[in-house]
Amino acid sequence: MHERAAVGERVVDTMRNDRMEAPVTDIDRHRELLEQERVRLLGLKENLIQATRDVDHESPGDPSAGGDIADAGSELFERSRDLSIVEDLEAQLADIEHAVARLANGSYGSCEACGKPIDRARLAARPATRFCLEDQQGAEREVQLRSA
Repeated sequence: MHERAAVGERVVDTMRNDRMEAPVTDIDRHRELLEQERVRLLGLKENLIQATRDVDHESPGDPSAGGDIADAGSELFERSRDLSIVEDLEAQLADIEHAVARLANGSYGSCEACGKPIDRARLAARPATRFCLEDQQGAEREVQLRSA
């Protein structure tokens, strides 16, 4: 439901839902930040994929073709690292799509763990974030404990 609210000297449209009330301009700003991040990540992903293709075509380290085995090992390591980065970029892109869906359903800006509002500065810095800082830190500690 849209309403108009006076804020100081200006009038701002607001969206009301069960979880939060945010100026439409904030929602538009977050949607724009998410789109900018999506474009940036897609560019990085395409560059890495292209670099991997280029290495595949050049491949001077192939030992079966008379190349150096150390060069082949280095190329394999770099290709593996690039593929790992691509997987991470795909996960970040999925987070962005999830955030866009949350914008559409009105739950964007609320922590998925505790339901409390996520700090505006955190949303500005990490527009696809799903958790408040406290719950994010708790999740990271849990991962560290499991991997130790």
